Amino acid sequence: MDTLQQQRSQRQIAYWLLTGVIMIIIQVLLGGITRLTESGLSITEWKPITGTLPPMNDVAWQAEFDKYKVTDQFKYVHQDFTLSEFKFIFFWEWFHRTWARLMGVVFLIGFVYFIATKKFEKRMIKPMVILFILGGLQGYIGWFMVASGLVPEKYFVGHVELATHFIAALGLLCYTLWFALSLLVTEHQKVNDTKLKNLLLFILTVLFLQLIYGAFLAGLRAAITAPTWPDINGSIIPADMAELSPFAKNLVANPIMIHFIHRGLAYLLLLLIGLWWFKSKPVANNKLFNRLRMALVLLVLLQAVLGISTVLNATYPNRLVMLGVSHQFVAMILLMVMVALLFIVKKKERYNLQGV
Repeated sequence: MDTLQQQRSQRQIAYWLLTGVIMIIIQVLLGGITRLTESGLSITEWKPITGTLPPMNDVAWQAEFDKYKVTDQFKYVHQDFTLSEFKFIFFWEWFHRTWARLMGVVFLIGFVYFIATKKFEKRMIKPMVILFILGGLQGYIGWFMVASGLVPEKYFVGHVELATHFIAALGLLCYTLWFALSLLVTEHQKVNDTKLKNLLLFILTVLFLQLIYGAFLAGLRAAITAPTWPDINGSIIPADMAELSPFAKNLVANPIMIHFIHRGLAYLLLLLIGLWWFKSKPVANNKLFNRLRMALVLLVLLQAVLGISTVLNATYPNRLVMLGVSHQFVAMILLMVMVALLFIVKKKERYNLQGV
């Protein structure tokens, strides 16, 4: 009975964590919409408690609009905005922040409930504390990102700060998913293969770089600078991708170079995942592994199609929002499948002649 009760408790905790995973996915997508609709600087103050409610009357709305008018984004980009247009961008930033608060509430309620009912095991306390710290850190990084765009001569948030916020969110997503998997996946569902594990780790490294450059591309609004494919404004290797000095600056601030790197990493991922899929064919009779293996290939192909479509439609704002958010969503699902595969594929244990 004790074992059955323990398993039941673990499943309940895992489902709570997976609820958190879904909420994080929604939060990242809201962040993508906020970026693509240029809504991120519409709320110029960080009020964790009092900022939960939006303006409740015309006077309050006008006061918020007046604060936004002080920003350089309004002065030089949205100077023709009406109050109605301001309300639209305000909504997305407010919704993004409010959803973050809701995630904190869901985490806290679940944490208190499982503590009170004594369903947590001692080994779970440390990961829970880490989750809480990561969540709080993400909130701080989010405000730090917004503040980067509320300074003179800045019209948008900094692309490096945006990438930091995005990667931190994905880190929280992966950590929560890994924790849930540790409570759901049984030992017989795992695969022992050191070579497959090592290749997965290498693919994850490339994917990590790709996600960073995807964030750079979004933060710099670089899609519109080269809305062509397979070439980049008529060239395979554009001459202007090394125009900044020193050269290293091109790697983080030149939109054309970032296009080139992002596309190159995409092609590399396609090849690497294809290679991994081929090498993993001998693994049989593991339903979970084979489902994830197939999902990985299908998702990377879909992601490539969405990436190309996003670039080709970059000059159409409404299409860009829809395709850009879809591209971001599939990227997160692809990352989650990678994390799940890394969890179930283990390195073979090595023993010496003494069996130690």
